[in-house]
Amino acid sequence: MSTWTYRPGCVEREWYIIDANDLVLGRLATRAASVLRGKHRPQFTPHADCGDHVIVINAANVRVTGRKELQKIYYRHSGYAGGLKSITLEKQRQQHPERVIELAIKGMLPKNPLGRQMFKKLKVYAGNDHPHAAQQPKTLSLD
Repeated sequence: MSTWTYRPGCVEREWYIIDANDLVLGRLATRAASVLRGKHRPQFTPHADCGDHVIVINAANVRVTGRKELQKIYYRHSGYAGGLKSITLEKQRQQHPERVIELAIKGMLPKNPLGRQMFKKLKVYAGNDHPHAAQQPKTLSLD
Protein backbone atom coordinates (compact mmCIF):
# COMPACT_ATOMS: atom_id res chain seq x y z
CA MET A 1 0.00 0.00 0.00
CA SER A 2 1.46 3.37 -0.95
CA THR A 3 0.28 6.81 0.07
CA TRP A 4 -0.11 9.49 -2.59
CA THR A 5 1.46 12.83 -1.71
CA TYR A 6 0.81 16.13 -3.36
CA ARG A 7 3.41 17.69 -5.64
CA PRO A 8 3.25 21.40 -6.51
CA GLY A 9 2.88 20.82 -10.26
CA CYS A 10 -0.16 18.54 -9.87
CA VAL A 11 -2.81 21.10 -8.95
CA GLU A 12 -4.70 23.26 -11.42
CA ARG A 13 -5.50 26.51 -9.67
CA GLU A 14 -8.91 28.06 -10.05
CA TRP A 15 -10.03 31.65 -9.48
CA TYR A 16 -12.88 32.49 -7.12
CA ILE A 17 -14.59 35.81 -6.52
CA ILE A 18 -16.29 36.88 -3.28
CA ASP A 19 -18.59 39.90 -3.09
CA ALA A 20 -18.01 41.32 0.42
CA ASN A 21 -21.08 43.56 0.28
CA ASP A 22 -22.85 43.18 3.69
CA LEU A 23 -20.84 40.09 4.70
CA VAL A 24 -19.43 39.74 8.21
CA LEU A 25 -15.65 40.24 8.20
CA GLY A 26 -14.69 37.15 10.20
CA ARG A 27 -16.91 34.74 8.27
CA LEU A 28 -15.61 36.09 4.98
CA ALA A 29 -11.99 35.83 6.15
CA THR A 30 -12.27 32.22 7.34
CA ARG A 31 -13.81 31.05 4.05
CA ALA A 32 -11.24 32.93 1.96
CA ALA A 33 -8.32 31.65 4.06
CA SER A 34 -9.60 28.09 3.71
CA VAL A 35 -9.73 28.40 -0.10
CA LEU A 36 -6.29 30.07 -0.24
CA ARG A 37 -4.85 27.24 1.85
CA GLY A 38 -6.57 24.52 -0.21
CA LYS A 39 -8.56 22.93 2.60
CA HIS A 40 -11.61 22.68 0.33
CA ARG A 41 -9.82 20.13 -1.89
CA PRO A 42 -9.74 16.39 -1.21
CA GLN A 43 -5.98 16.31 -1.88
CA PHE A 44 -5.19 18.95 0.79
CA THR A 45 -1.61 18.69 2.01
CA PRO A 46 -0.53 20.84 4.98
CA HIS A 47 3.07 21.28 3.82
CA ALA A 48 2.26 22.35 0.24
CA ASP A 49 0.48 25.26 -1.43
CA CYS A 50 -2.50 23.57 -3.08
CA GLY A 51 -4.98 26.46 -2.75
CA ASP A 52 -6.72 28.64 -5.30
CA HIS A 53 -6.74 32.36 -6.12
CA VAL A 54 -9.34 34.52 -4.35
CA ILE A 55 -10.63 37.93 -5.47
CA VAL A 56 -12.61 40.00 -2.95
CA ILE A 57 -14.63 42.93 -4.29
CA ASN A 58 -16.61 45.63 -2.43
CA ALA A 59 -14.21 45.48 0.52
CA ALA A 60 -15.38 48.91 1.67
CA ASN A 61 -18.87 47.50 2.38
CA VAL A 62 -17.85 44.64 4.67
CA ARG A 63 -19.76 44.45 7.96
CA VAL A 64 -18.52 43.99 11.52
CA THR A 65 -20.57 43.04 14.56
CA GLY A 66 -20.77 44.67 17.96
CA ARG A 67 -18.77 47.82 18.66
CA LYS A 68 -15.69 46.74 16.70
CA GLU A 69 -15.95 49.78 14.44
CA LEU A 70 -14.76 51.97 17.31
CA GLN A 71 -13.00 49.48 19.61
CA LYS A 72 -10.89 47.38 17.22
CA ILE A 73 -7.40 48.83 16.88
CA TYR A 74 -4.68 47.88 14.38
CA TYR A 75 -1.09 48.26 15.60
CA ARG A 76 2.18 48.51 13.69
CA HIS A 77 5.70 49.40 14.76
CA SER A 78 8.37 51.31 12.86
CA GLY A 79 11.22 49.50 14.60
CA TYR A 80 12.45 52.61 16.39
CA ALA A 81 11.98 53.40 20.06
CA GLY A 82 8.52 54.90 20.59
CA GLY A 83 7.52 53.92 17.05
CA LEU A 84 4.23 52.20 17.89
CA LYS A 85 1.41 53.43 15.66
CA SER A 86 -2.26 52.59 16.03
CA ILE A 87 -5.40 53.15 13.97
CA THR A 88 -9.02 52.24 14.63
CA LEU A 89 -11.09 50.11 12.27
CA GLU A 90 -13.24 53.13 11.39
CA LYS A 91 -10.24 55.21 10.21
CA GLN A 92 -8.63 52.22 8.49
CA ARG A 93 -11.82 51.77 6.47
CA GLN A 94 -11.76 55.39 5.36
CA GLN A 95 -8.07 55.40 4.38
CA HIS A 96 -7.42 51.83 3.14
CA PRO A 97 -10.56 49.63 3.11
CA GLU A 98 -8.69 46.73 1.44
CA ARG A 99 -6.30 46.35 4.38
CA VAL A 100 -9.11 45.42 6.77
CA ILE A 101 -9.83 42.22 4.83
CA GLU A 102 -6.17 41.58 3.98
CA LEU A 103 -5.11 41.68 7.64
CA ALA A 104 -8.02 39.48 8.74
CA ILE A 105 -7.15 36.81 6.16
CA LYS A 106 -3.39 37.08 6.68
CA GLY A 107 -3.86 36.35 10.37
CA MET A 108 -5.56 33.05 9.49
CA LEU A 109 -2.74 31.76 7.26
CA PRO A 110 0.43 30.02 8.46
CA LYS A 111 3.17 32.35 9.72
CA ASN A 112 5.99 31.02 7.52
CA PRO A 113 7.19 31.21 3.90
CA LEU A 114 4.34 28.94 2.81
CA GLY A 115 1.76 31.32 4.31
CA ARG A 116 3.35 34.28 2.56
CA GLN A 117 3.18 32.38 -0.74
CA MET A 118 -0.52 31.65 -0.16
CA PHE A 119 -1.21 35.31 0.70
CA LYS A 120 0.08 36.40 -2.72
CA LYS A 121 -2.92 34.66 -4.33
CA LEU A 122 -5.33 37.06 -2.58
CA LYS A 123 -6.57 40.13 -4.47
CA VAL A 124 -8.75 42.66 -2.61
CA TYR A 125 -10.51 45.65 -4.19
CA ALA A 126 -12.51 48.37 -2.43
CA GLY A 127 -15.00 48.78 -5.27
CA ASN A 128 -16.87 46.56 -7.67
CA ASP A 129 -14.27 46.61 -10.48
CA HIS A 130 -11.33 44.21 -10.80
CA PRO A 131 -8.85 43.48 -13.62
CA HIS A 132 -9.16 39.66 -13.44
CA ALA A 133 -12.10 39.07 -15.78
CA ALA A 134 -9.84 37.14 -18.18
CA GLN A 135 -9.34 34.43 -15.53
CA GLN A 136 -13.12 33.76 -15.54
CA PRO A 137 -13.53 33.60 -11.74
CA LYS A 138 -16.29 31.51 -10.23
CA THR A 139 -18.57 33.03 -7.60
CA LEU A 140 -17.84 31.66 -4.13
CA SER A 141 -20.75 31.59 -1.69
CA LEU A 142 -20.30 31.59 2.07
CA ASP A 143 -22.86 28.86 2.78
